[in-house]
Amino acid sequence: MTNKRLTLQIDFRSGLPIYTQIVNQVQAQVASGILKPGDQLPTVRALAEELRVNFNTVARGYRILDEARIISTQQGRGTYITEIPPPKVSERLRRESLEALTQRFISEAMRLEFSKTEIRQMVSDQLKAWNETQENESE
Repeated sequence: MTNKRLTLQIDFRSGLPIYTQIVNQVQAQVASGILKPGDQLPTVRALAEELRVNFNTVARGYRILDEARIISTQQGRGTYITEIPPPKVSERLRRESLEALTQRFISEAMRLEFSKTEIRQMVSDQLKAWNETQENESE
């Protein structure tokens, strides 16, 4: 069991509750394999201090993650990433992570006053460019 350094980017202007940002980012790091089963997370108090947020905000995020069986808090031992979730749960985590990324992207783009059409076009253009890059790399 390693004590992995949890890296979270909290956006106080996003409109997305901080506890939701914590949940989404931990889920994304588990789904992508950055955080692995057995990795220890910081205590609620330590993470709250590091992020400069209320203790209860972090506790709420951890509680949601615990209820989803993504983490397990063991009294006196710490909080750990649980064993690899079943494929259905992993797929749900991947989907929720993508949804959270998309929500953050759209929220920020709308805050910058881009229209839905401009956002849609940019996503389409970037996917096309990414596909072309992938094709060129495989040649």
